[in-house]
Amino acid sequence: MQRKRYAPGRTGSAARTAVALTLGLGLGIGLTGCSSGTPADDIAVDAKAGPAAPVAPPGRYRTLFEPCGSVPQAALKDMLPGAAALPDPERGKAYRGSAAVTYDTDRRVGCTWKADTPDTSHRLVLDIERVVSYDTAVSDDDRAQEVYVRKQLAAGIPLPLTPKPTTPPASPSTGTGAGDGKGTQPGQASPGGTPSDKASTKAGTANVTTNAAKATPGNPGTSGAPDVPADTSPGTPTPTADPTGLEPRVLEGLGEIAYLDDILSKVGANGHQRVVSVVFRTSNVIVTVSYREQTNGSAEAPDSRELQERARNLARLLAERLEE
Repeated sequence: MQRKRYAPGRTGSAARTAVALTLGLGLGIGLTGCSSGTPADDIAVDAKAGPAAPVAPPGRYRTLFEPCGSVPQAALKDMLPGAAALPDPERGKAYRGSAAVTYDTDRRVGCTWKADTPDTSHRLVLDIERVVSYDTAVSDDDRAQEVYVRKQLAAGIPLPLTPKPTTPPASPSTGTGAGDGKGTQPGQASPGGTPSDKASTKAGTANVTTNAAKATPGNPGTSGAPDVPADTSPGTPTPTADPTGLEPRVLEGLGEIAYLDDILSKVGANGHQRVVSVVFRTSNVIVTVSYREQTNGSAEAPDSRELQERARNLARLLAERLEE
């Protein structure tokens, strides 16, 4: 039998080629798998995580203006009449004012001006506070409103009344009494009203009047505002009650919300001191203007109307400054 001729290299070459192709395909698959993206474990999302809670908006103001230069000199001349009689160096110092010492001028600033004469002395204090809420669920404006409300209640001025929702009157019951149908049905009043009805109406009117009279700054009565205990210790100044409308009260048209406080007290044997404060809030900034006049000896007590007008005019200028 003739033996099959052996051809060295042909079978080996084919085998090596097949092995090379197999390795190449495997390597390509491996490279493709590595570059296809991140593993599923890396992009897995926690199904228990809910939506992010909304963050309360920040306040309108991030910085504060310089306080001592915020009051025009014309206003200072009006509010510090005694400064005109001072020597030049002292008069200039009185008009420049003295800045309050604070640790963060972006959060709180202030300035004080004063001028004294033998008979009277005047003092003007300006305080500006920027309120910041560190609670992401409470906005800066809401936190500033909380601070403002505490100031107003501490001054003994009740908050504005909130109107109560009106409820529809109960429908009268329909009776089936005998007669010609012209009589008074149960639950209905007679056309002219009975004496008992008129008496109850007068009693209700008297109760409303009594409750309104009790709703004073120190005793809100039925207004719904928290009661503020009055300090009756000797020498404690008390808010004045003026029938001409100059009593401590809520102000309209100044910032977003504002109030005025007026306190008259005695100093020494014959002296008097009146302090008028105007406080208003605009967004997350609270401004306090405190204006004091003190008389000595036999001089009359400071005029409430004059001091209130000056303090309110300055507060309006500062409110306009905040709107710039």
